[in-house]
Amino acid sequence: MEQVHPLQRSFPWRTTAAAAALLALGALVALEGGRLLDAHRVAAQAPPAAGPARQVSTAPAAPLRPRSRVSVLVLNGNGTSGVAGATATRLLGRGYRSATATNAPSREYATTLVLYRPGWEREAQRLAREVDARVVAPLDGRLPAGSARDQLVVVLGR
Repeated sequence: MEQVHPLQRSFPWRTTAAAAALLALGALVALEGGRLLDAHRVAAQAPPAAGPARQVSTAPAAPLRPRSRVSVLVLNGNGTSGVAGATATRLLGRGYRSATATNAPSREYATTLVLYRPGWEREAQRLAREVDARVVAPLDGRLPAGSARDQLVVVLGR
């Protein structure tokens, strides 16, 4: 069941605009016909350049936090009725601690994105795969009242 709470503040999502610009840049690179990929293959086959050896960190990455420790705010940014509630229900079924659904201040998001609080990037990447989001960015705006416990935000676009 989708819970709708009116938003009392606007969302200054400068990061969203930057992420959309990066997504457009990625599309432009993809349209270039793979010239960059071919250059990478040639560079990979070339013998290594002489010079000092670089140290590679062998420290293991910290494990992902389990979904049972992650709270998600799901915002409907596309105007399709019930989509945020359905996504929140699906996330709860995957084991997330909480998934609250509400409307975004705008219903004209072109793509789905995942925003994260500092220190939660790896969990945001996992969530992005689960909701098929192509944009993952740090959260720099304000959230609706009562969402201070949410580490991740999903804005559902078209």
